Amino acid sequence: MSKLLAAVELGGTKVLAAIATDPLNPLRRTRIATEDPAGTLALVATFFDEAKAEFGAPAALGIASFGPIGIRRGSSDWGRMGRTTKPRWQGADVAGVLAARLGCPLNLDTDVNGAAIAEARWGAGRGLGNIAYLTVGTGIGGGLVVEGRPVHGALHPEMGHVRLQRHPEDDQASQCTFHPDCAEGLASGLAIMARFGHSLAELAPDHPFRAILADYLGQLCATLVLIASPERIVIGGGVMTGGGLHAAIEKAMSKRLGGYLEPPSAEGGAFIVPPALGDHAGLAGGFALAQDLL
Repeated sequence: MSKLLAAVELGGTKVLAAIATDPLNPLRRTRIATEDPAGTLALVATFFDEAKAEFGAPAALGIASFGPIGIRRGSSDWGRMGRTTKPRWQGADVAGVLAARLGCPLNLDTDVNGAAIAEARWGAGRGLGNIAYLTVGTGIGGGLVVEGRPVHGALHPEMGHVRLQRHPEDDQASQCTFHPDCAEGLASGLAIMARFGHSLAELAPDHPFRAILADYLGQLCATLVLIASPERIVIGGGVMTGGGLHAAIEKAMSKRLGGYLEPPSAEGGAFIVPPALGDHAGLAGGFALAQDLL
């Protein structure tokens, strides 16, 4: 019988928590607004208390969290938030609070690394050794799985802060408070809201900014191809909903690569694709992290 697992996807605007024996079919799940750390983590812990009373104690907990967050086990900042732009969350001891409350082993990674692991294991990257995962939402983040394992280093990949070449028809100020003209500052949901006062979904299908956005994200994908050589790039997030962008980004990426190389489309299909797990990718990543701990 499969062991009972607990998972958390801690996002900048919402938290998803669940328990399951089958990572793709939770027994119970909840959604909580991300507000102050103490109140938010207390609600998550309460959910698990109630789930434990019904289903028993989980064998392990996996957390896929927004960042930057310390992911080097044994370091003084493991499980603690770094210099995040999320108000009041800097220094929050995410792992410590939930580990103490649940009393089970805990594994932790970034939300995008979690989603990348899940997509590699069960979704759009299944059967491939190396994939990159990007999420384009309020911010932009990325995870990289190489030979089935997420890439870690001094911290974790911060693909959303790669500097881009500004489009000649774009003079909108970058929205990143740390870097001028990075991907997050130019192409995130926050950047789109600053330009238009509403989301991309409200722009006409032929609005010229869609081509600018595809160019920016195509540049980012071209950089990933040149540095990491993924076999597929999966792009999710709220900005990507509505269809059409993935193909436009792949075309822009090929243009930016300039014929120097063309990444092989996996199994003859598209190279840049939406997540097969949809909105469940991040939470499934939490379950994958719990599985890997066991």
